[in-house]
Amino acid sequence: MDAVVDLLKPDTTEEWAAGEHAAHLEHALLQARSLIESTVSMHRRRLVVPSPVARNSGAQLGDAMERLIARGRHSVVIVLTGPGEFTESVLRLLSRGPARATVRVLCTTEAADVSADRLHRLPGPRLDVRVSDSELRGILVVDGMTALVPSDGPASGGQFAIVNDAGAVRALELFFAGAWAGGRKLADHLQLSPRLRTDLVRSILERLRAGQTDEAAAREINVSLRTYRRYVAEIMRELDAGSRFQAGVRAVEFGLLSA
Repeated sequence: MDAVVDLLKPDTTEEWAAGEHAAHLEHALLQARSLIESTVSMHRRRLVVPSPVARNSGAQLGDAMERLIARGRHSVVIVLTGPGEFTESVLRLLSRGPARATVRVLCTTEAADVSADRLHRLPGPRLDVRVSDSELRGILVVDGMTALVPSDGPASGGQFAIVNDAGAVRALELFFAGAWAGGRKLADHLQLSPRLRTDLVRSILERLRAGQTDEAAAREINVSLRTYRRYVAEIMRELDAGSRFQAGVRAVEFGLLSA
């Protein structure tokens, strides 16, 4: 029996350490999986933020945002979803000059198109703006510790919540990080023709990347072969691509397709 036990023991200290490392790694992966699942669940509930929160009236929005942005030392992340008091306050505050922290602004297509000129003129080498086709909601997160979440809808009266719950703020920050990674630079977005942002174009690009024949792709999207090839030619021209492969590469660069 002792001989069997000896056989099961690691032969060296290095092997034992390797086993401990594997156990810690598995534990860390399980924790990460749990956090991701909770984040997805929160997103599906439209990010209904749990307590503790402090709810405020719309009249206080600008002052609250100014205090939070000024407090930021490391990072400020912001999501803009369209015109409104929240977007207006963000643009007004950021236009006053560079913040101490690194600022990342993620916009929906609507927000980018409506405020393109003002976004393009925002000052500061530590400020970056991207555009996302994902479903977003407005948020402001400072240093991963505090979040401001405006209420949805025109009937909200500009009300907002200040969130200090660590788990909720972390979930909002992870939600932002996922959308940010799939976004495209504002300059690239402004170069794109609106015709390239349609579901039909995305569907054609996905089939080009998959290497489908024109006949099969045309049949799947229910257009004639001639029409499909005309669409492909127009897409390549808009992307300034010399080949279908290059069109796929440029589509990823511009955020029309995920990497």
